[in-house]
Amino acid sequence: MTTSADIALIELLRENARASTSELARRLGVSRTTVQSRLERLERQGVIAGYTIRLAGEFERNLVRAHILLTVSPKAAHKVEAALRRIAGVRLLHSVSGSFDMIVVVEAGSIGDLDGLIDEIGALEGVERTMSSIILSTRIER
Repeated sequence: MTTSADIALIELLRENARASTSELARRLGVSRTTVQSRLERLERQGVIAGYTIRLAGEFERNLVRAHILLTVSPKAAHKVEAALRRIAGVRLLHSVSGSFDMIVVVEAGSIGDLDGLIDEIGALEGVERTMSSIILSTRIER
């Protein structure tokens, strides 16, 4: 069961996943041992699945992002997913209902790189059709 103290710890980690246990303990007003125990318990329970980085705004603004909608042969869905996992520019993969089967969110360093990435994804065995939309700006991110 997750407590309010666990939620407070998780919020601090969302701000900075690299914060030391000493810093987390100071900000929470508890001992380092308490923080370490909570982290270990949350990891064991699967609440915390991993730690990540948040890129600087300037770096992020220079990346080109797109949504690629895919229609996939039903028997090839697992194979397409496995291939997408191996492509470095793929950031998110959603399985969706409707006229498309998947939405892939990709990012690249330039329009040329993005063009190549879209072609690479479209050429995957099992991908029947794609439709791409370049993301111009992000208005809300939570």
